[in-house]
Amino acid sequence: MPRASHGAAGWRWAPAWVLAFVALWPAPGYAEGVLVLGALVAIFKLVGSRFRGGAQLLSHHAWALTSVLFFAYWLPELVSAFDAVDTGRTLREAAVDLRYLPFLWLTASAVANTRGRRITFGGLAIIMGVWTLDALAQALTGTSPLFAGIDTLKHLISDRGMCSAEDTAGVDRLSGILGPCNLKLGLVIASLSPFVLYAAGRRFGMGGWSVAAAAIGIVVLMAGARASWITFALVLLLSGWSLLGWKKLLGVFAFGAIALAVLSVASPQVGERIERTAEVLAADEGGVDIALSGRTRIWGAALCMAREHPFNGVGARGFREAFAACDPQQGELAVWGDGPALHAHQVVLEVLSETGFFGLLMWLAGAALAWRAWRFADAQARENARPAMLAMVVTVFPFNTHLAFYSTFWGGLTLLLAALYAGSLLAREAR
Repeated sequence: MPRASHGAAGWRWAPAWVLAFVALWPAPGYAEGVLVLGALVAIFKLVGSRFRGGAQLLSHHAWALTSVLFFAYWLPELVSAFDAVDTGRTLREAAVDLRYLPFLWLTASAVANTRGRRITFGGLAIIMGVWTLDALAQALTGTSPLFAGIDTLKHLISDRGMCSAEDTAGVDRLSGILGPCNLKLGLVIASLSPFVLYAAGRRFGMGGWSVAAAAIGIVVLMAGARASWITFALVLLLSGWSLLGWKKLLGVFAFGAIALAVLSVASPQVGERIERTAEVLAADEGGVDIALSGRTRIWGAALCMAREHPFNGVGARGFREAFAACDPQQGELAVWGDGPALHAHQVVLEVLSETGFFGLLMWLAGAALAWRAWRFADAQARENARPAMLAMVVTVFPFNTHLAFYSTFWGGLTLLLAALYAGSLLAREAR
């Protein structure tokens, strides 16, 4: 018994690793360094504890589910390399992505007890809350205080800024702490907003939830990515249903519609996106493609790749190399400008085109096992995991557009949510 307690205490710093990784996303190189160091520490400590027969750090079920969710993501990547468009690159990507597995064990162990969940989920809520306030400051003043500080520090260290002058001049939306050369703020905050809303609702009730939802909603709308609008609408629906009831929840969405109408007038960027979205009502295919920023052309190419390479696709991250051969409008200038499309912009089509039906089967198997674990968990375990579950569901919601799940940033975010879900649902005290 004392030995188990010592093992648990040895991971009191696991939440700090996870929070440091997320907090450093604005500086990808440092975030990657934290991930790699965390993975190395996990290999020596977590695997060693497991092989000694202890379940001090993770329950057996959490070990299993975390590993299964990783392999549902990674095995399609490996299998897709065998006849990929660029076999060498795909094999390198698969080899490098093995670093995620021990880091996911560390992440799951960070939320394996009440103290760890309180620190980790609370810390994520604070980070996203601070980023939201910073973005609101940018909306009012035109400058993100946090990014300005990071950019100044970068100038002092390397005599150059975080972003080029062209990126800074061409920014057309809120960029917040991530900066004008990394326009993912709306998507990141929308995906991680469940941690903020659950923390606000638990501490301040319906009023706290409403204030947090309003602040995040304004940032998500002004950050410009329409995919993040859908993501956040799902978060509001799924998190607000039990807290507010359907009548008050309808009021929340009515307020959101009014806010969108006001912002479409006050913000030219939001208005432009509303006008572009309205193009989907046009009768011709060109109007729909413009409304979707060229997505129909990209999706047509993705379906072509899935037909040409049905078993294992063109290779993870091979979409851009294979695009020219499958472009349904070869020779025509694309809506996004020169160059090939970089990825499928939709999770099902990305998995099908880059990893084939084998990849889709593995992803579905991972989803089925995650659902099975939820179904057979007790009420307290579900409540423990609810923020992570909701964040993961809205991030991979198939009826939306997406960033590339086999890219370093979005793939890392998605796997992090999967580990938080597995570790909190199948926590030690629940077994």
